[in-house]
Amino acid sequence: MTHRVGIGFDIHRLVEGRACVLGGVQLPHPSGPLGHSDGDAVLHAVCDALLGAAGLDDLGTLFSDKDPRWKDADSAHLLGECVARVRAEGWRIANVDIVIATEGPRIAPQRAAMRARIGALLGIDAQAVNVKGKSLEGLGALAGGTGVAVQAVCMIVR
Repeated sequence: MTHRVGIGFDIHRLVEGRACVLGGVQLPHPSGPLGHSDGDAVLHAVCDALLGAAGLDDLGTLFSDKDPRWKDADSAHLLGECVARVRAEGWRIANVDIVIATEGPRIAPQRAAMRARIGALLGIDAQAVNVKGKSLEGLGALAGGTGVAVQAVCMIVR
């Protein structure tokens, strides 16, 4: 059996009046991630982790923010496309581990819903999906709830 590990990272500014969708779940928060698509930094990081592990092009190459087809796209759809590409290469997704760093929306109350949603999108058990929220302790450019940064690691097997 062959194993590969991939890492993904994404970061988005949070802006007033935008839906706060993270991990495919809408969170109750007055601001949401700004992006060409729906800005779901969690699913974007998972996409890049999977694509990287499989040795495929990254999310920005496959779904360019210069392409109007992807304007306001549902990131769950983008993730589905990435999963299909990884599977087409003969890989199976074993697990994903996600860290969400923000002082914006609270992650803990939505963790179970995110794990279930991401697991469903990946076609794996929610137990194979881990989601952790981290405070920025008032440090850096994202302090004060101005943004969200996400790191994801996955393992694929063949």
